[in-house]
Amino acid sequence: MSGWLWVLATLVAAAAQTARNVTQRGLTRQIGTLGATQVRFVFGLPFAIAFLGLTARATGEAIPTMTTASLGFAALGAVAQIAATALMLITMKSRSFAVTTAWIKTEPVMVALIAAVTIGDALTVPKFAAIVVATAGVVILSTRPDTARLMLRDLGPAATGLLAGLFFGLAAIGFRGGILHLPEGGFLIRASTILVVGLAIQAGLLLVWLLLFDRRALTASFGVWRTSLGAGFLGAFASQFWFIGFALTTAANVRTLALVEVIMALAVSRHFLRQPVTTRQMIGIAIVVIGIGLLLNAQSA
Repeated sequence: MSGWLWVLATLVAAAAQTARNVTQRGLTRQIGTLGATQVRFVFGLPFAIAFLGLTARATGEAIPTMTTASLGFAALGAVAQIAATALMLITMKSRSFAVTTAWIKTEPVMVALIAAVTIGDALTVPKFAAIVVATAGVVILSTRPDTARLMLRDLGPAATGLLAGLFFGLAAIGFRGGILHLPEGGFLIRASTILVVGLAIQAGLLLVWLLLFDRRALTASFGVWRTSLGAGFLGAFASQFWFIGFALTTAANVRTLALVEVIMALAVSRHFLRQPVTTRQMIGIAIVVIGIGLLLNAQSA
């Protein structure tokens, strides 16, 4: 059962992140994009600290000592995630949400290749094939034939979108590397420790940036503190389970299974916004499910 715990952790994380995205969507209308973005870090940090305290109390383990390598990987993950978010927003300004999603969700392929080289995550041919299939399903699901042609013509947005996917991949690799390089502790305490370190770095960087360049966005987020706390909690809760996944299996496994988040988001849109599901989207969903099935089969082989 423990070998499949990463699957449960990833599914919980994807569901919580979908809920957080819905909350942040409302915040964006109230306090702007940058203000809503920093909420997940600044307001999420206290909850992450609470999760770490509860984990230490429940397991009876001491908080692991940070090593230079662990701190370096965690800092890489923290900075890469901020950069990825900024590039994603830049891409969304010039192209649709669907096209941006399609480019960014190439992330699992890049994660698999880079993680195999940098932190030694195992990558077999069946596993890589499964990752490619699942990623192709997301690209089909997220685009229409006309937007797919647009993706091929527009090199600028394509470059920023792919770069965003690369940085999201580096963030996953950085956080997993940080967890792996802690010298002691079980997977729960190590995941919780790196979550706090990562969020502390991100919150610190964003607070300095906002204080220097956009105090209005920072003030506005505290003006709607109840909603901000809700988004911060959901963000920290989702990250807690992402990090548990990273502590238990390869970054590529987690980020490929995380593609179910696109299906969850589609289900939310269908249920709450009454948006119809097209035949192309159904085909994309089927391919994603096949890819994930192949991944889980390769994992158990």
